[in-house]
Amino acid sequence: MSRMPLLFIGHGSPMVALERSETTRAWGRIAAAMPRPKAILSISAHWMTRATAVTGMASPRTIHDFGAFPPELFAVQYPAPGDPELAAKVRTLLAPKPVMIDGGQWGLDHGTWTVLVHLYPDADIPVVQLGMDVNLKPAERIAIGERLRPLREEGVLILGTGNIVHNLPAMDWNRPEVEYDWSRRFNDYVTGAIAEEAHGRVADFHLAGRDAELAVPTPDHFWPLLYVLGARAPGEAVRFGPDFIHHGSLSMTSMVFGG
Repeated sequence: MSRMPLLFIGHGSPMVALERSETTRAWGRIAAAMPRPKAILSISAHWMTRATAVTGMASPRTIHDFGAFPPELFAVQYPAPGDPELAAKVRTLLAPKPVMIDGGQWGLDHGTWTVLVHLYPDADIPVVQLGMDVNLKPAERIAIGERLRPLREEGVLILGTGNIVHNLPAMDWNRPEVEYDWSRRFNDYVTGAIAEEAHGRVADFHLAGRDAELAVPTPDHFWPLLYVLGARAPGEAVRFGPDFIHHGSLSMTSMVFGG
């Protein structure tokens, strides 16, 4: 089997699950252009753990892990099956690093399902989520991605969802089209490093100074990108798109590696 492409999707509000926009249509086109995955391993910004973890249940629940949104959003379900065999394979690939297999506490949080409803709306591909250990250094996250890379040869789609720039307090909710100077500079710093395969510069994003402080006030939405970069094969091409800043300080930049 040829190597599955690798995806990082820049996602916004949970309301994106209900949107039919050029961005969500672009996500659908990305999926349509790829081979059908055997399974999906998703790294979401919204499952932070005290050790690396994977969902191991046969039927993961749809988690509505957010607050005041319309009832229509809470009614959305993404009933994809789980894949206990894939969860066990992840544990094997990451050994001797301990990996906790979650049998029912978690499921598919909105970082995963609000994107997958547009990539694979039939919810008929097995999905496993990877929990991000909060204690790891950036280089260790890249190293986990490297260990997971062989899954791509088996038809598994590794999907990271998050944001290069994610500063919610700074967002200008009245102007969706605005880009702050520091947002654009930092977004370009990261995408430029990725285009050059300079993954170390991405891991050391704090070296971008004040732009990095503003763009990544907390690292949770940035971390999924590091796992994806680790799973990238050497010399593998990257395509960016959609690629824009939303409301001043939310990067919607997505990436497709390979394919």
